[in-house]
Amino acid sequence: MYEGRSQHPLPRSQFITRLTQHIVGAIVLVLVSLATGMAGYMYFEDLSTVDAFLNASMLLGGMGPVTTPVHFGGKVFAGMYALYAGLVFIISAALVITPLAHRILHKFHWDERL
Repeated sequence: MYEGRSQHPLPRSQFITRLTQHIVGAIVLVLVSLATGMAGYMYFEDLSTVDAFLNASMLLGGMGPVTTPVHFGGKVFAGMYALYAGLVFIISAALVITPLAHRILHKFHWDERL
């Protein structure tokens, strides 16, 4: 997927394209996760769209839920969604950082003689 040690680093324009693709991927992941969380809160806890958005976005942001779940299904969903939201945060951060870290390390290890 990325260039190897013996290959030239990508030109700046291609690197910006790669970074943009990674950022778009992270945004899509967060938006799909937010929609899933909203749907779950609306279904299991009978929350309004705005309240479901608030709870789902607070969990995705790492702050925790605003409304305490009342129903059994809502409690299970909230717990599973909280675990999932933690992973989404890590994955989306990795998606954005990976091309930057690769470019920096590639510039350090690229051997022009090869």
